[in-house]
Amino acid sequence: MRTQILIFAPSSRCHCRLCCCCCSLLLHPAHIVHGRDHSHEGFLSPGNEELWTASARTKTAGHVPQPFDSEKVPLILEFEVRRFLRVANQIEAESPRAAYLCRVHAFERAHSMDKNSIGRGVRQFKTALLKHLEQAEEGTKRMRRESSDALELKYLYDKYHNKRRISPSESRYESINILLEVLKAVLSGTDSETFADGEEIKGNSANYFRYNILPLHPDSSQQEIMRLPEIKASLAAIRNVRGLPSDKSYRKESAPIDLIDWLQHIFGFQEGNVANQREHLVLLLANLHIRQIPKPTSMSKLDDRAIDELMEKLFKNYRKWCTFLGRKSNIWLPDVKQEEEQQKILYISLYLLIWGEASNLRLMPECLCYIFHHMAYELSGVLAGSISLNTREKVVPACGGEPESFLRNVVTPLYTVISEEARRNSNGTADHSKWRNYDDLNEYFWCIDCFKLGWPMRLECGFFSAPSTTKDRESETTTRKWIGKTNFVEIRSFLHLYRSFDRMWAFFILAFQLMVIIAWHNLESPLEVFNSPTFEDIMSNEAKYEHFPNARSCVEIFGCTIWVITLPVYYVKSRQDSFCSADEDWSQFGRQCLPQYMVAVAIYMTTNAIEMALFFLPSVGSFIETSDWRIFGILFWWAQPRLYIGRGMQEHQITLLKYSMFWLLLLPCKLAFSFQFEIKPLVESTKQIMEMSVRTYEWHAIFPKVKNNFGAVLAIWTPTTIVYFMDTQIWYSIFCSVFGGFTACSIRTMGMVRSKFSFLPAAFSARLIPPPVKKRLRGNARGPLGEKPLRETEAEGRDYVTFAAVWNQIIYSFREEDLISDRERDLMIVPLSSGLGSSGVHWPLFLLATKFSAALSIAREFVGEYRLLDSKIRSDVHMYSAVKECYDLLNNILDLLVVGDRERRIVSAITTEVETSVSSSNLLSEFRMNELPALHEKFIQLVEILLENNRAQSSNLVELLQDIFEIVTKDMMIHGHRSGCWFIYLSIYPLQSSTLAFQLGACVWPRSSEGDGASFLEWHEAPLFTPKDGEPVLRFPLPDDGSLKEQVRRLFLLLTAEETAMDIPINLEARRRVTFFATSLFMDMPDAPKARNMLSFSPIFRGDLHSSQDGASILSYMQKIYPDEWKNFLERMGYKASERPFVEDCDEGLNREITNWASFRGQTLSRTVRGMMYYREAIRFQAFLDMAKTEGTYLWGIPRSRRACGGRRGTHSLWAQMDELADIKFTYVVSCQVYGEHKASGDPRARHILDLMIRYPSLRVAYIEEKEVIGPNKPQKVYSSVLVKAVNGLEQKVYRIKLPGPPIIGEGKPENQNQGIIFTRGEALQTIDMNQDNYMEEAFKMRNVLQELLNPKMDGLRQYWDSESTYSPEGGTVSFAVSSLAWFMSYQESSFVTIGQRFLAKPLRVRFHYGHPDIFDRIFHVTRGGLSKASKTINLSEDVFAGFNTTLRCGSVTYREYMKIGKGRDIANGNGEQALSRDVFRLGRRFDFFRMLSCYFTTVGFYLSGVMSVLAVYGFLYGQLYLGLSGLERALIDGARTQNMRFLETALASQSFIQMGLLTGLPMMMEVALEKGFREALTDFILMHLQLASVFFTFSLGTKLHYFGRTILHGGAKYRPTGRKFVVFHASFTENYRLYSRSHFVKGFELLFLLILHNLYGSKPHGRSAAYALVTCSIWFLTLTWLFTPFIFNPSGFAWWKIVEDWMDWNRWMKNQGDLGLRQDKSWETWWNDEQLHIRYSGLGSVTLDILLSLRFFVYQYGLNIVVYVLSWAVIVAIFLLVKAVVLLGVVTAVMVLFSVCRLSVMDLFVCCFAFVPTGWGLLRIAQAIRPKIEGYSIWSSVEALAYTYDYVMGLLLFAPVAALAWMPVVSAIQTRVLFNQAFTRHLQIQPILGAKSKRR
Repeated sequence: MRTQILIFAPSSRCHCRLCCCCCSLLLHPAHIVHGRDHSHEGFLSPGNEELWTASARTKTAGHVPQPFDSEKVPLILEFEVRRFLRVANQIEAESPRAAYLCRVHAFERAHSMDKNSIGRGVRQFKTALLKHLEQAEEGTKRMRRESSDALELKYLYDKYHNKRRISPSESRYESINILLEVLKAVLSGTDSETFADGEEIKGNSANYFRYNILPLHPDSSQQEIMRLPEIKASLAAIRNVRGLPSDKSYRKESAPIDLIDWLQHIFGFQEGNVANQREHLVLLLANLHIRQIPKPTSMSKLDDRAIDELMEKLFKNYRKWCTFLGRKSNIWLPDVKQEEEQQKILYISLYLLIWGEASNLRLMPECLCYIFHHMAYELSGVLAGSISLNTREKVVPACGGEPESFLRNVVTPLYTVISEEARRNSNGTADHSKWRNYDDLNEYFWCIDCFKLGWPMRLECGFFSAPSTTKDRESETTTRKWIGKTNFVEIRSFLHLYRSFDRMWAFFILAFQLMVIIAWHNLESPLEVFNSPTFEDIMSNEAKYEHFPNARSCVEIFGCTIWVITLPVYYVKSRQDSFCSADEDWSQFGRQCLPQYMVAVAIYMTTNAIEMALFFLPSVGSFIETSDWRIFGILFWWAQPRLYIGRGMQEHQITLLKYSMFWLLLLPCKLAFSFQFEIKPLVESTKQIMEMSVRTYEWHAIFPKVKNNFGAVLAIWTPTTIVYFMDTQIWYSIFCSVFGGFTACSIRTMGMVRSKFSFLPAAFSARLIPPPVKKRLRGNARGPLGEKPLRETEAEGRDYVTFAAVWNQIIYSFREEDLISDRERDLMIVPLSSGLGSSGVHWPLFLLATKFSAALSIAREFVGEYRLLDSKIRSDVHMYSAVKECYDLLNNILDLLVVGDRERRIVSAITTEVETSVSSSNLLSEFRMNELPALHEKFIQLVEILLENNRAQSSNLVELLQDIFEIVTKDMMIHGHRSGCWFIYLSIYPLQSSTLAFQLGACVWPRSSEGDGASFLEWHEAPLFTPKDGEPVLRFPLPDDGSLKEQVRRLFLLLTAEETAMDIPINLEARRRVTFFATSLFMDMPDAPKARNMLSFSPIFRGDLHSSQDGASILSYMQKIYPDEWKNFLERMGYKASERPFVEDCDEGLNREITNWASFRGQTLSRTVRGMMYYREAIRFQAFLDMAKTEGTYLWGIPRSRRACGGRRGTHSLWAQMDELADIKFTYVVSCQVYGEHKASGDPRARHILDLMIRYPSLRVAYIEEKEVIGPNKPQKVYSSVLVKAVNGLEQKVYRIKLPGPPIIGEGKPENQNQGIIFTRGEALQTIDMNQDNYMEEAFKMRNVLQELLNPKMDGLRQYWDSESTYSPEGGTVSFAVSSLAWFMSYQESSFVTIGQRFLAKPLRVRFHYGHPDIFDRIFHVTRGGLSKASKTINLSEDVFAGFNTTLRCGSVTYREYMKIGKGRDIANGNGEQALSRDVFRLGRRFDFFRMLSCYFTTVGFYLSGVMSVLAVYGFLYGQLYLGLSGLERALIDGARTQNMRFLETALASQSFIQMGLLTGLPMMMEVALEKGFREALTDFILMHLQLASVFFTFSLGTKLHYFGRTILHGGAKYRPTGRKFVVFHASFTENYRLYSRSHFVKGFELLFLLILHNLYGSKPHGRSAAYALVTCSIWFLTLTWLFTPFIFNPSGFAWWKIVEDWMDWNRWMKNQGDLGLRQDKSWETWWNDEQLHIRYSGLGSVTLDILLSLRFFVYQYGLNIVVYVLSWAVIVAIFLLVKAVVLLGVVTAVMVLFSVCRLSVMDLFVCCFAFVPTGWGLLRIAQAIRPKIEGYSIWSSVEALAYTYDYVMGLLLFAPVAALAWMPVVSAIQTRVLFNQAFTRHLQIQPILGAKSKRR
């Protein structure tokens, strides 16, 4: 045996160092014993064998431990060590010794990587592994088959190698490579030829045995996916390496495998990137190749058109960039066709490799163009063999060809710039002007100066520098100058909104002035504006406001200055002309004055005239903008700056006409309303106010005797002017609702589905079935919904069968989701079994329910001829089908059941008699119909026995059959004793004597005692249906045949179904989905291609990782919320409804099912993954249908699943092809950056992700790996993008691509998405978030949707807001299933994502990316910056910037309603940042006027209009405060009475409608009307407002406006996730105060103060209390809403025991000190400091504005008597400086003394409080604004104490009324009913849910 070992291992010594790595782990040197273990002699190095022997002594002899856990490996060792441990576990059962040797080799690898065990967890891992090896050494040695370790490994290697040849698999490839590597280590470098084959395998497949979709290993060529002709053609094209430079300096030791492998060596790309892009390119080319029309002559050769199409898409942006910068493209193609194809693929591969390894540079598309431009030049030089002029040698790429040289030399320097700039952002707190974001860095490559960077890039250029700091300037070491921002600077100011949409503001300002002038001149007709004086005023204002264009340069400023001087000079000159100024006829005026002023105006307006002309000729305007001709650039430089994007965005004329007409209708309505009800009344009132003389003022030393009562005029005009600029948003909502509703089509109820079901197959065939070669002609005779009704002749065709098959798959998915029960499933499926009887339409039973019983009732009660009865039954198609199918099923079942000859003849005779009577129309005269109910009951009992199919029921079955026979022959057959019995007897005994026949003919028959008929059964000597002579006459139990069972079950349901069609299904979610699917079939959609010809696509999930299996902890809650679905689940699991399995008592399988059931009903990853995997199932099934048609497969009895047809070889082959086709067309990637962290920390969520990958083998997970690499001194962190999948129940890394550094340097979501996008495949990409779901029925429409992307665009899909969790004012989450609040939100969001999005896309053409189910043209977007922008803070709402970017780059953003995806809810406060962004600015500047209006009012204008509505309230109240305190209001009202000034009161009353907010619900009501009908919509609308929906909407308005305004001024925008919680819980008073104190409560108290003062000092007109109430009621509503909504919508908010808990928690929160590390929810001080962070980082302008706004709180002190005024300031100063409790008590004492000495009244004291409370708050706000200046002084402690006092008092004022109401139990009951009305409507008990949650808390 020793000789055999030496044959393979001539060296008896091992050169590895296994055991020396254990020295540090041995406890004492005495463990070292001399000796040698020859069993693994070649495996141990000299000097280490003694250590190993000493370690082995501690083991137990013969003991073989359990397999070592291969997954618990330190991250630093994971890649090199885990694979050996996994293979060891796999081969443990076959060869424990080989597994032991693999682990020994893993130990050796671990030690060689980290000899000193300094890596995290390395020492513990090596200790555990060593202990395991010690225990297993002796036992495994005795268990080996061969005499040596080498032979043992050789035996196992040969075994796996042979298995691989027979059945290749991915795991076997890896096992073979691992065994070979271990065997080599054992043999220690032998040169034996025995392993030459293994060497060849490793050499050819080292990079291939791990794959994603395509097994590119040479031995995998026989796999189904590799046999597809398009895959073969693509592989052949990229493996064509003939003609490539053969110089050794450009080649590896062996020839390159393919073109991508050659590029890797030339430019130094990473192995993982090369493998990833190799598969990516093969799939792209394959999908393009198969879709070519006409088809290529040879499918095995790649079509040139496919390569050209990919080239065009991939390099369109690059060529445009070259043209823009005036450079020639570096894509040079040869004239030889063969070489041309090769070089095209090389250029494509080069770009993909650059893109795949670019990391964060992928967000900078023009930067990638720059890199590709230079590398393509180098590639061309290498291919051409060019000689460098500098080195006189062949051209060599600048980045070098060493491994990772591209990453090191190209990507890393640029990444460093991005990272440094992002660091200057200071986590979103720094001003945007102080750092460069992604857009700034990318736009640097829009100018020709970018080529100054050179190639290789010169790092000394200013582009790579950062702004110099003070230290740099002092040391004067800075040699590079920071180039600063590019093209645009984001500055925090509301003026951004004016600058972006200046044309709109100019229009509204001019229109406002025009209407004021018209109203001032009291014109009766619009034509009177052309009269001389009026026209002069109008023209003067136009001149005044039109000469302020935005200056972009000094030249423009100079031009503007000239016009500012010229126009007024000519205007003044024309006014000085007495003739021109006279009120003369228009003809004379124009003839004399035109040459002076009007000509100047006309010249100035020339550019506007040209712009208007180009507006009506969009194609001309687009050509001019996109043209790079210098003449056009010079001519139109004044109008727009030359930018790379934003050119050629014009729509075609039809679309332009549509959205222009919309605004041409809206604007006149708005302006007419504003003129009639806002401006004209106030003009008349203003004239009278200005003429009045008010001499008595009550206000002290403020605005004394202002001319023309200017203060009063300003007070009434300010709110009106604000409303004028705001109410266009309301008009837009009205018009959007009306026009958007016209384009909708909806089947609203299951009743409509039932009535239109006959149209569904034809509609399905037209939409979802691929058309034949010659497309079918449409427009023939159609039904009411646009499709032809189904006829029986059509039903026999394949289209109906296909529809039925798809419909059944949808119903089966409903059952798997537990939306329906087994009975409902049977009622809804369409039968496809060929054994169901006669041919024709087999309708689902939910259409036939009760039809059979109704037919029996009609027949029983019918009087007349059979012809009329037949006509009546046939008039109802479903009733006739029910009767006919019931009869056919009964015949089939009896024919199978009855086997006795005599009985079969009897049954045949009866059926023949019935059919003869029917054919002769004598059924009513031959049979008694009144006996049908009795026969019906007997048949039901018969079918029940057949369903049970129990042999014990045989006797009952015989009796039933006898009873049925007797009822038919005795009770129903009228002539049964004569002709009927004669016929039956002859059928039984056809050969009897003629004598007996004569006797029967003479009616010689034994008479029955009960009637005139005879009992045939009594007469016959042997009972029917009983065994005769031991031979059975019935086949019972019935055979175990699925088709037969289906027939019996269907017959039973036909006989017993009592439900109406409107009651099936019962589940509301199932109803909604069925109705929408039916509706969508009648919508306009592209024709569906065959599955093989459809576009390939990848859904990509991005987001934070949440547990996907947290359902067990909330099972009780979910059972209460979804009782019907829980009941269906128990039925599916085999439990009865009364049985309730406990999770702790269930086995693992059932426990997993229960957990999944709960998880699928929340916003969990498992639900999202399941929904996305429906795409794969739909593609597989559609491919099956396509292949079945092509191959002529009979479609009856289509299997429900792959498992059902696994036994048939042909079908299995067909399903295998379907799987491979689905892999090519669909890839699902979950991008989760924290997955690696969870794995390293042992977080159970990582295991949940692995379980999902095991459950769905095609699921892939991409994450960011943070790995420590042992360096010379200490471990260094290395970041990589990793793609993993599940193989054999374990995670396997497919690709690893090293990154230049931490990739999350901008916004987390888009950065995460950017790292995962390189692993996606296909031509389309769908972005999916974790709060989304998908449905099987919608997945069948995916190939239609993908056809929309044949032109570059982004498709939006309809969303259904079915979230179980919705954000609520109480700061928690509430369940959609039980909460009225979530009902409001669902309706509101549904209207926005349906009617709103529908109208934005068409006709307005301003829809941008909203929500993550949108589908992107993948090639278009990956070459233009990706799917979203990632700059910190500015791109917080990153998804909408995808739409901005697409539109600016001349893409198209559409919206399709025929496909729907479920979605939850998240909130991001990024709208304020959008208003500051360059994207909004460029859209506003470069859209035409009407499209610009659409853009404004659908994006930032929506929020700004809300801000203005609140400002109008403030303007009104402060105006009233001024009028009341000054006494002007009383004087003006008195004047109104005396002078009959009714317009003034009308104007004041009109302000009350600002905050009513009812019009905002109009789009929601319209959409509900379309979905459910106008009656239902009106009912829901009223019900929602009774449940305080208007309160919630008003409160949410305040939230949006507060954060919108604060973000624009101060920044600090944050993404606010709603959470993924299921439960309803009570939010504490402290939590509500923290969340809403500054956004709502402070503003609410301010409005309350204003209203009280208005009530105290304002005039109260006698007899006009209604007008007063109308003025203030809406503001009172707004005030109370902002103060108390969080408590109204807080579950258990008025429960007394909760009030007590909240009070204790509130006091504890207020008293806790803000120690370091204490969270906001634990201490008031911490919260208060955090609330001011946004001010600390604000700019000077924002802080100044904040101080100026704070000055309004000092206004309250005016209007008081001087004593109260001085006293209030004394109190303020005392409290501000002396805030301790004792001093405060002294202040109160002093106040009381002053109260008695100065003889102040209680009213004076009350007024004093109203004076110093707002003033103190104003001082506090100013102190907070200047905190950095005063924080170091002692006064700051007084500021903190004052702030504490204010917050405590505000809390008390809010808490007191809530506590008072909580004393009354009825209030809590009313609140629960209002808040959870949905639960009560569904008969759910909400109290157990709240109680259970409170116990858990």
